[in-house]
Amino acid sequence: MDQVAVSAASGLRARMEALDMLSNNLANATTGGYKLDREFYSLFSSDEDLGINDEGTPAKLPVIQSQWTDFSQGILTPTGGPLDVALAGFGFFKVKGPSGPLYTRNGSFQISSAGVLTTQEGYPVLGVDGQPIMTQSESPIQISPDGTITQDDMPLGQLAVMDFKDRSVLGKQSGSYFTNLNPKVEPQAATEVTVEQGKIENSNVATAESAVRLVGLMRQFEMLQKAITVTSDMNKQALQEVAKVGP
Repeated sequence: MDQVAVSAASGLRARMEALDMLSNNLANATTGGYKLDREFYSLFSSDEDLGINDEGTPAKLPVIQSQWTDFSQGILTPTGGPLDVALAGFGFFKVKGPSGPLYTRNGSFQISSAGVLTTQEGYPVLGVDGQPIMTQSESPIQISPDGTITQDDMPLGQLAVMDFKDRSVLGKQSGSYFTNLNPKVEPQAATEVTVEQGKIENSNVATAESAVRLVGLMRQFEMLQKAITVTSDMNKQALQEVAKVGP
């Protein structure tokens, strides 16, 4: 295959992956505590897979080398709700997921019929003792800056707010949830964080910036498609001209 077409096709694939990532960011722009994903482009080179180009050097194709998550804090929006909790600083709430612990910045909590403090998806919110937070009555709860929860002047426990020295071990689940992909890396109690009751952390997706990037990616996509079409037409015309050559 023509090297220009190969490079353009590789570029199309990389832009399709970037479009998927960007569309997921935009879809979660209003999800509390969501952290946006970004991509890092690189060049892939392989003599065996791609062969040698016309200059005698290994062919190089554009690819997305890695995907990384931007963990910067979103805007904390006051709601006044006693079950809305935000984290000012680095850290994650620890909750009990279907297959093990999950970590999230979305503190939009609720109380189940059994009196358990849960996320909107029904996952129990865990305390520093590793147990779910249980309420004792229907009275409002109070949450102090260190995460201690009281109800009717009685302590119910303390929210487990965890952090990781290397956040690259965190893998995304649905919505704003993360899971620890490396069991050898243990989470630690977050230190540079304050728990703020009556607030929710917004997604850190900047919709205006994402819209601009979306337009740019679509234009790149169109140019690469055009490059493939032009190359295909040139090759077709060359074959037709060769077919006309006679003795």
